Formats: sequence, structure tokens, C-alpha cells
Amino acid sequence: MSLFKARDWWSTVLGEKEEFDQGCLCLADVDNSGNGQDKIIVGSFMGYLRIFNPHPMKMGDSAQPEDLLLEVHLREPILQVEVGKFVSGTEMLHLAVLHPRKLCVYAVSGTLGNVEHGNQYQVTLMYEHHLQRTACSMTYGPFGGVKGRDLICIQSVDGMLMVFEQESFAFGRFLPGFLLPGPLVYSPRTDSFITVSSCRQVESYKYQVLAFATDADKKQETEQQKLGSGKRLIVDWTLNIGEQALDICIVSFSPSASSLFVLGERNLFCLKDNGQIRFMKKLDCSPSCFLPYCSVSEGTINTLIGNHSSMLQIYQDVTLKWATQLPHVPVAVRVGSFHDLKGVVVTLSDEGHLQCSYLGTDPSLFQAPIIESRELNYDELDVEMKELQKIIKDFKSQGVWPTTEREDDLEVSVTVSPNFDSVSQAIDVELGTDLVPSITVKVTLQNRVVLQKAKLSVYVQPPLVLTCDQFTFEFMEPEMTSTVAFSVYLRRSYTPSELEGNAIVSYTRPTGIPRVIQCKFRLPLKLVCLPDQPSKTASHKLTIDTNKSPVSLLSLFPGFANQSEDDQVNVLGFRFLGGSRVTLLASKTSQRYRIQSEEFEDLWLITSELILRLKEHFEKQGTKDFACSFSGSLPLQEYFELIDHHFELRINGEKLEELLSERAVQFRAIQRRLLTRFKDKTPAPLQHLDTLLDGTYKQVIALADTIEENQDNLLQSFARLKSATHLVILLIGLWQKLSAEQIAILEAAFLPLQEDTQELGWEETVDAAIAHLLKTCLSKSSKEQALNLSSQLSMPKDTSRLKKRITLLCDRLAKGGRLCLSTDAAAPQTMVMPGGCTPIPESDQEEKSVEQDSTELFTNHRLLLEETARPEVSALQGVSE
Repeated sequence: MSLFKARDWWSTVLGEKEEFDQGCLCLADVDNSGNGQDKIIVGSFMGYLRIFNPHPMKMGDSAQPEDLLLEVHLREPILQVEVGKFVSGTEMLHLAVLHPRKLCVYAVSGTLGNVEHGNQYQVTLMYEHHLQRTACSMTYGPFGGVKGRDLICIQSVDGMLMVFEQESFAFGRFLPGFLLPGPLVYSPRTDSFITVSSCRQVESYKYQVLAFATDADKKQETEQQKLGSGKRLIVDWTLNIGEQALDICIVSFSPSASSLFVLGERNLFCLKDNGQIRFMKKLDCSPSCFLPYCSVSEGTINTLIGNHSSMLQIYQDVTLKWATQLPHVPVAVRVGSFHDLKGVVVTLSDEGHLQCSYLGTDPSLFQAPIIESRELNYDELDVEMKELQKIIKDFKSQGVWPTTEREDDLEVSVTVSPNFDSVSQAIDVELGTDLVPSITVKVTLQNRVVLQKAKLSVYVQPPLVLTCDQFTFEFMEPEMTSTVAFSVYLRRSYTPSELEGNAIVSYTRPTGIPRVIQCKFRLPLKLVCLPDQPSKTASHKLTIDTNKSPVSLLSLFPGFANQSEDDQVNVLGFRFLGGSRVTLLASKTSQRYRIQSEEFEDLWLITSELILRLKEHFEKQGTKDFACSFSGSLPLQEYFELIDHHFELRINGEKLEELLSERAVQFRAIQRRLLTRFKDKTPAPLQHLDTLLDGTYKQVIALADTIEENQDNLLQSFARLKSATHLVILLIGLWQKLSAEQIAILEAAFLPLQEDTQELGWEETVDAAIAHLLKTCLSKSSKEQALNLSSQLSMPKDTSRLKKRITLLCDRLAKGGRLCLSTDAAAPQTMVMPGGCTPIPESDQEEKSVEQDSTELFTNHRLLLEETARPEVSALQGVSE
């Protein structure tokens, strides 16, 4: 038990699933008993009003039924309860209850009981006010210096102050520049209302200024008032505190001086009557409520501050005097007197935990036993240590401690159906007249221990979509097996960058350690393309060399041989769903394969599928030395065109968003003008503002449609760019015979993003990654490695620098550079591979000409290869003819 824990004097829990806030608690002698004992009045958002008269409890006991004097359901949410002199003709205390649309004043009275049940209490409605506006909070006091009675001021949600002189409504005024309601309090010494606006300013308004200002139905900002008709509501003083306020309180420690306390989100402010700061205190924890009161020391003020760490801290001015732990986070705190016990701290939580506690410490009755002093026997200690070590070793061998070699608690397997669904699950497709098939994928999970809420997430590359991508499992017993099935289909008319899917399962082990299991699966090629007639002409061509004799394409692609003639076993045609055509040719005399298409990015899937199926074919035959290579020129120019198109769409998206923002500002300005004209009592001509509003509205709608269309085009362009990037990485790996680790580094540099956004785009990310490679493992000297890169990524002005760095990357790979993660393992740039590039520039001026020289180099390289491979090209053309 903590020494500084709040000592529980009385506590209870109010209702079930009820909610409370700082205005729901009040302490006063509400029944006018005259014995000086306070009663606890609590109202809830569920509409229950409760009045307690607590009695001290013994340790372990709960609150007694007779402690609850009254409980009544008022059928409307209770926002705030206050006790004051609210009824005319008497100075007795009455209870004011604020509802969202009503203010009720009740008299609480008790009747002596003749039996053991005790006294009976009841509430009598004295009067009520129906509010035209939704209320937020209220304050009360002797407004205007009245004697013997209290007036009530209610603040509405839209910024109107409604003043009630007990049974009658006095006036209503709107606060200037109002946005959101803040805490409100009345200062009797200065006769003013003090609040904190949404501008984070403490504002003070004199009651006399409020009373003589223009009526609330002429709402402050009209044109007539600006011209001087009526008296404007002018603020007395303001103070910018720089943060939102949670509550305001006023404390007077002498008749001639009072202090205004403002509880902010991070600081406590104490102000003078004129708004000057007396002192402020920065709080260590986020506060939830506070209560200042006069200290026993002359001229100082104590402040109770509750925070979200369930602590109650007591400050004397800015000095922390006491801190105590509470069992809940308080939203309201008060101090009262119960049964001759003064200074009882009453706290209320948002869930209804009501507690009366006192500050202090209870003496500890425990005394530590006297330790017997004896001499140490080191031989016995050694024997005991060996026994303990043996016990620990036995526990480790039993598997109590987690080891990395244990098999997984969950096993995940994915099965892709070999056939299409009998009834296609494709919906909302945009592929024209093509019949879109769907294929079923099954994911099986088998657990070895008890697991709860294992979550499965499945992801495929767009425009492939899933019928369902989120699943939740409950493994209540070991060795349970659960299987889920879903369908995959192509929704849009462009080609996905990959046919590989990913199933990820996240769960928590019984020991509390989170784990993630990943299982990849591959979708069939026939899901996205159909067999088609081969094409003799194409804009883009690639030639892949192998070290083994050519294989029949019909045996490699058995599902695409339906429309091919039997004698043409070395040529196949493919047509992507809603896309372009691709032709695959195999040489009859050499060990080469050619892929050609009208679109550069469409070469990727067929090329990748060809290499994958060739490797599987030779693995089945037991051939282990099969290898592919690429000796042609890298198609950087075609790749750069896709980069430029993607970047152009991003620039266009930025311009469209800026234009839409301008039109939206214009639209709101016209709306304000029209609203002012319509509210004016003297009609004025609209001066074609309605026509301008209609035209601006149409422009906003058209711009929004254009932005959606541009975002759709950007998504398609990014998918095509990813396909082309995969193809370029594949060709670089075949060209320079890179290892799997080096290809993984290239993929991490060129494909860092799953999604492309305006905030973080592909161009700037790839540019930074390639620059890092050029300055580390591909650097020409240690001087380049010492250069630091900028840590801030921003959208570039154009793509010239990115294209230049990609060209320089290929150039350094051709000069013998090798990719590695270690910065000090840069290979010497002396070996020149076949098809080598121009020398690496030594300065920035020389670097500027790399792009132009490299373009000439790859053009010359292509012409040279075409001349050397002309017999093979003729053979391939003869096949297609």
C-alpha cells in the first residue's frame, strides 16, 4: 500500500455505462438543513439526478443505501448542476439543472421519517425555461451587483449568452468572432464574464456592456451594425495563452483582490482582474480537472489538479506540496465538509466512480525483523549456487524459455485452383467485351497451440482484386485447421506488375509476443491474358539468350496452344485482357527467344514467365547449369518515356488540386456575399452573384471529376512503370550476371513503394536510393563516399537528374562495379564488360554530358548487335512469316 495514496473515506459507483463530465458534480447544502454539512449532487448524461449524504465507511465496506438521499430520472441529458439563490422572494438555496434544450430549477426538501428507512427527500419543480438554442454550459452570480439573489447565464453551442433573471428571460447576446464554446465563469468583483475563445485567448466582457449591446437577433456582423446602428459588444480585455482551456475558476483571498485561474492543456495560468499574468506553471502530465481554493498561508492559493495519470496534485502557487494516487482519472473535483470533517476531496470519473477521500498518511504497523548476523560459509554458498544453476539448466531444457529453433505455432499454406471458377465472381469490371474469369485461392491455417484472433490479410497487385481480403480466426484448441477461400480476378483494362500474391497472418503467442507469418503464392498467367494469333510486326522487341537448346513453346505454355497451328511450334501469341498483344518466338537454329509487343511494359510478364518456365523445365530434367543472358542494349529510352509520363501526371495532379483550392475559396466567398444579401432587411440587387455562384459550382464539380480521372490515370501509369522497372532490373541482372542479393538491392532501390502518393512519390524516392548507391558501393573514390545526402525528400522539378543517375548506374555496373550493402566494398572500376559505357565523369560539368553520351552509346550498341545477330533475326522473321 502506497504511503501517498488517497485515503478512501467513502466511495461508490454510479449506475451502469453512464457518462459524466466536469459540470456534473456539485457540493452544497441543497436541502437547506442549516447544519453546515454539504450534500453531493451528481447528474449524468443519461438523465439521472442523484443526491448523496455520505457517512464514513469501515475498511472493506461499501456505501450504505441510506447514503443515497434521492435518485430521479429527468429523461434528458444533464449537462451541469449548480446550487444558488435562483427563486425570487426567498434566499433559500435551490438546484439548477441544465439540459440541452431546457433549464430547470428545483427545490429539494426532506420529510422526517417515522420508521427505520430514515428521512424522505423529494424535488419540486419551481420553474423552467425552454431554450431556443442548444446549451453548452452555464454560470451564475449576482449580475449587475444585485443583492440576495443569483442570476443565471447560459452559453449556447453557437456562441449566444442567454441571461435569465430567475423566472424571466432578460436578454441574449452573441459573442464576437465565436467558433466553438469554451469554459465560462462570472467574476463578482469586476462584474464581468470571462471565457476562452477558439483563438486561444482569455476574453472578459462587462455585464453592463452585454446588457446595453444590440439584441442577439441582430447578430454582430451585419452591415448595419458595422455602420454604427446599435451598440456593439466590445471585449474588456484579452490575453493570448496559446492553448485551449479546460476550465476557469475565480478565487478571492481578500475583499480587495481576486485571482482568475485558467487550466490549459499543458499549463496553469493565474491572472489578475485586469488580465495580467500573476504567475504560470508548466504541468508535467496532461490535466483533466482542477479546483483552486484559499490557502492557510496568507496571500497564497492552493490548487488541486487531477491528471490523466490518475494523480491528484496540490500546488501552493507554483510549488508542488503534495501528490497522491487516485483509483481513477477524475473529470471533476470539489472540496466539502461532511460530519464535522472539513476538507474532504470529492472526485468523479467519466465512468461514474465517485469518491470522498482525505489527504494524509496512515502509519505503517509493519516492523522489519532484526537480521541475525552470522559468518558466511563460502563452501556452502558454492554448493548452493551449483544446485541453483542445475535447476535453471533443467528448466531451460524443458522448453520454458523461448528458443529461435522452435517450429512455428501456426502453419500457413496457400493453394491456387488449377481451373477457373465455373461461375465467374468478377463484378464491376471495366474490360469491354472480354469475359473476365476468376480463380479460387484457398488459405489453410493449422495451429499447434491455443491462439486468439489470428488475422489474415491477403494482397495482390492492382488491378487484380479479391472478393475478400481480411479474415479473423479463433483457435481455441491445439491442432485445429481452418480454411478460407476467395476469388481473384482482373477488374481494370491494364496489366498488373506482378502475378504474385501475399498472405500475411498476424497473431500473438501465448507468452504475449506478437508474430507475423508470410506466405506467397503465384497466380496463373491465363488469369490476365488469352491465346491469340502471333503478330509479325511490333514496336518493342527483346532477345533472351540461353545456354541450352530451344524448347518447344507448346510444351512450355500448354494452355496457350489452342489457336496455334501444329507446325508453328516455335511461335505463340498472347493478348492481355483489354490490353495489347505480345508475341513469343523461339529460334529453330540457335538458343534464343524473342519477345515483341506494341507496348514496352507488356513485355515484362511474358519475359518473366518464359524464364521461370524454362528454369522449371530444365530442373525437371535434372539440368543444373541452365542460365539466361541478355546481350542487347538496355531499353532506357523507352523506360524514360514511361517515367516522364508518370511524372507529368503527378505535376498535372498538383496543378489541378491548386486550381480546385482556388475555386473552393472563391465559392465560399460568393456564398458569404449572398448570405449577407439575403439576411439584409433592406433588399438589395444580387448583381449576378447567383450566376457567378452557379458557374463556380460547376467549375468545382468539373475540377473534382478531372482530379479523379487524373488519379485513375496516375494509378494505371504507376502500374505500367512498375512493370517496366521489373523488366529493366531483369535485363540488368541478365546483362551483368548479377547474383540474387545484388538483384534484391536493385529491386529495393527501384521499387521502394507499394503505392504512389503526392506526398511521397516514386521519382524522389528512387532518385535518393540510386544516389545513395552511387555514393557508396558504386562510388569511384573514397571522396564520393564521404558526401552526405539530403534527408528531406521533395518532388523534383523534372526527371532529368533521375534519368541521368539511372544512366550513370548502368554505366558503373558496365565498368565492373558491383552492388553490396557495405560501403567500403566498392569494386575497382577497371574491368570493362561487353557493351561498356563511356568513362565516368570526374566533375559535375562532365556529369552533365553523361545522358547525351550514354544515349549515343546505347544506340551504337544496338546497331552493332543488330549487325552481328542479323542471321538470327532473319531466321526469327522467317518463322513468323
